[in-house]
Amino acid sequence: MSDSFDLGEPPQPKETAYRVLARKYRPQNFDQLIGQDAMVQTLGNAIRRGRLAHAFLLTGVRGVGKTSTARLIAKALNCIGPDGQGGPTIDPCGVCDPCVSIAEGRNIDVIEMDAASHTGVDDMRAVIDAARLAAFGARFKIYIIDEVHMLSKNAFNALLKTLEEPPEHVKFLLATTEVQKVPVTVLSRCQRFDLRRIPADKLAAHFAHIVELESAEAEPEALALIARAADGSARDGLSILDQAIAHAGMEGGGVTAPAVRAMLGLSDRAAIRDLFALLLDSDAPGALAALRRQYDLGVDPQSVLRGLLETVHAVTLAKLGGDADPAQSAEERDVYQGWARLLSFPALHRLWQLMLKGHEEVARAALPIEAGEMALLRVVHASSLPDPGELARQIAAGSAPSIAPPSTSAAPSSAPATVQALPASFDAMVALVRANGGGALLSHLTANARVVRYEAPELVLSTSRPLPADLPTTLAARLGELTGAKWKVTTEDAEGEATLAERRKAEEEAERAAVMETPIVKAALETFPDAVLERINKEALG
Repeated sequence: MSDSFDLGEPPQPKETAYRVLARKYRPQNFDQLIGQDAMVQTLGNAIRRGRLAHAFLLTGVRGVGKTSTARLIAKALNCIGPDGQGGPTIDPCGVCDPCVSIAEGRNIDVIEMDAASHTGVDDMRAVIDAARLAAFGARFKIYIIDEVHMLSKNAFNALLKTLEEPPEHVKFLLATTEVQKVPVTVLSRCQRFDLRRIPADKLAAHFAHIVELESAEAEPEALALIARAADGSARDGLSILDQAIAHAGMEGGGVTAPAVRAMLGLSDRAAIRDLFALLLDSDAPGALAALRRQYDLGVDPQSVLRGLLETVHAVTLAKLGGDADPAQSAEERDVYQGWARLLSFPALHRLWQLMLKGHEEVARAALPIEAGEMALLRVVHASSLPDPGELARQIAAGSAPSIAPPSTSAAPSSAPATVQALPASFDAMVALVRANGGGALLSHLTANARVVRYEAPELVLSTSRPLPADLPTTLAARLGELTGAKWKVTTEDAEGEATLAERRKAEEEAERAAVMETPIVKAALETFPDAVLERINKEALG
């Protein structure tokens, strides 16, 4: 009989549990803390000059790094350096025992507590009693109180005296997402740091670096979409990226923009641009069909309205000449620039207000898709209504307010059955309007209309002078009635020719200058220096 024993296979090393990206890539030093340069600089100066506050308050939206910053401050204050002789520093070594134990969450002198589950006065009394005891091994005993606004009124009152005059070995680090709920008596006892939302471009660059470290692949547009959806929160963005990488792994490829849109329930940006174009063309059936297609694909109607709002905002920025969004493709930028040339600022503001109201209604509606359809119909039909300011001017002038049909609709029923001769020039067109009543429309054509191009029945006006938002549709409808032709009147961001009023003034000045140079006028002015040359209104004389 053998004395040997079969012990089976040797024990296999236990696989390391997977850590989500938000935990795996938590900042370990201030250089890795993105988007908070001002705070890091201020804190670094305070540490180097020995001007350390006894309490710090960190505020900001979720996921910008409040708790991570608190842990980094704990490291910075307790670091002793690789040789054990170092002092507080903005660049903790990361290898000494305090740095390692704080990073691993096992340093007994750094106490983290969640105020949401320790709201009572008894919890604060326990903190106050423990704070009197010296630190066990670190330079400072540090209390990190997360979501401090959740403390009760009595708990805050109990903490006040200790917070104002804590023992020399104690530091308090308070974090909150709702600083307005923190009593002013607490705020006045803390050095406050407002952590900013992280810009989308910095988040996208950060995510690209993490994708590389994870040996994964992702399209730049996909990372830009994730950064935008994160809304300034690194943690939220990393959670989305984690999900996107897992989804890409199942599909057998990299993270793509369409996959991110589908995962987040975002509407396709090309579909949103198509829908926006249908709204501008006042194509109600086409706009409703486009919304239904998005809805059938699983896109929330509220997301569609949000996409339309983003489009209006992007067009407005393009009209202002602002920097392009890095998440925009070259095709998008070209389309937005084209719309910016065609739409005036009043028209863009009206579109924004209409779609913002629609977004709010869809958010609280019992029937979201129906509310979305009604919102789009309001946008389509409101585009044919006169601007409120223009309507008031028409009423003040005593003319009947005109409600013009959309420019893409059929000619009005009042139009003549046959097409008359079209005016050969802009001046002839204005004369035609004047001969048929004119009204407030005539005053705008005379004083503010600068012509970029006139090729009847097409007219392009400049936006360099203020024009009512509804003037193109109103003028197109009126010319259609007068000529029987279907007119297309648009605006463009170009200089254009001088207005009729500017040309008339220039002609009068030239005429006056010529008259002033005649010998008889010169002689009269020399004889009568106070004489004034005036134009005679022949019509007034009869």
